[in-house]
Amino acid sequence: MPLVSVIVPTHNRCLLLGHTLRSVLAQRAVELQVIVVDDGSSDATAQTVAGFADPRVVLLRNPHPLGVSHARNRGIAAADGDWIAFLDDDDLWAPDKLASQLAAVSGVARYWACGGAVTITGALRIVAGGPPRPAEAIVAELPVRNMVPAGASNVVAYRAALAEAGRFDPRLRHMADWDLWIRLSRVGLPAVVRQPVVAYRLHPGNASADTATISAELTLIAERYAELRQGVPVDRAYAFRWAAWHLLRVGRRREAVQAYARAVLAGDVASAARALAALLHPGIARRRLRRHLPDPAWAAHAAEWLAQLGA
Repeated sequence: MPLVSVIVPTHNRCLLLGHTLRSVLAQRAVELQVIVVDDGSSDATAQTVAGFADPRVVLLRNPHPLGVSHARNRGIAAADGDWIAFLDDDDLWAPDKLASQLAAVSGVARYWACGGAVTITGALRIVAGGPPRPAEAIVAELPVRNMVPAGASNVVAYRAALAEAGRFDPRLRHMADWDLWIRLSRVGLPAVVRQPVVAYRLHPGNASADTATISAELTLIAERYAELRQGVPVDRAYAFRWAAWHLLRVGRRREAVQAYARAVLAGDVASAARALAALLHPGIARRRLRRHLPDPAWAAHAAEWLAQLGA
C-alpha cells in the first residue's frame, strides 16, 4: 500500500502535465501512488499518462469538465494512501518534497504540512519566493489572507485530518485551496518545511483576470469564517495584488491594471502607482523585484533541483 496518494487534477495541459508527473515520480524515499484526474480534456492527456507505463500512476477521467475542486475530490475518494498530497498539473516538486514534509510532521506530531515555494517562468527561471512563515503565524493569518504559498501543490495532509476538515468546495474556483487550509487549521497547526520544495509555474493559463469571480469568492470566505477573524476584514487588496502581479508576469498588462484597480478600491492606494508603472514600463514584468525574491541564497536550493528537472 502506498504511504502517500498524490492527486493531480488536469485539463488540456498534456505538455505541462508530463513535466509535472516526472517531478512526482522522482520523489525519493516515499512509497506513493499518483492519481491523475482528467477533467474532460480534449488533448493527449490520456496518451501522456499512458506513456509513463508506471504502475504507480492511475488515470481517472471525467467525460465532461466538472471543475478542479470536483476533480481533486474524486481523487481523494479513490486514494489508498494514509497521506494525501495535491499537485496541480503545471507545478513541480523538489525530489525530497514529500520525504521532508513527512519527516516534519513526524517530528512534531502534526497532521498536515506545507513548505517553501518559488515562482518560476516556463523556462524554470525563479522570479519570486521566500521562506515560509512559522506555523503559528500561518494559522493566525489564514482567515484574513492565504499564507500557504503555491496553492494546492504545497500541502500534504493525513487522511483522517482531511476527513475531519472536509473536502474542496466545488463552488469555489480560485479560493478552494485557501478555504480548505482554513478548515485544516482548525484541526491543528501544520508542520512547516523551511526549504523551497514546490515550484509554482507562471503561464497565461494560470493567471486569472476574472476579478468579479475572485471578488465573489472573497465575500463567501469572509462570511464563512467571520468568527475566526474577530472583526478583522478579509485582505481583498492582498488577493488582487497577487492576481495583478501574476497577470503582469505573463504579459497581460491591461488585465493586471484592472486587478490593481480592484486593489485600490479595497484600500491599497499604493496599487495605483503599481498600475501606472505597469502601463508605462512594459519591461517591469521581466525584472526580478527584490521584494519578491528577498533571499537569493535560499532560492539557490530550488535552483539546484530545478536544474535537474530541466536537464
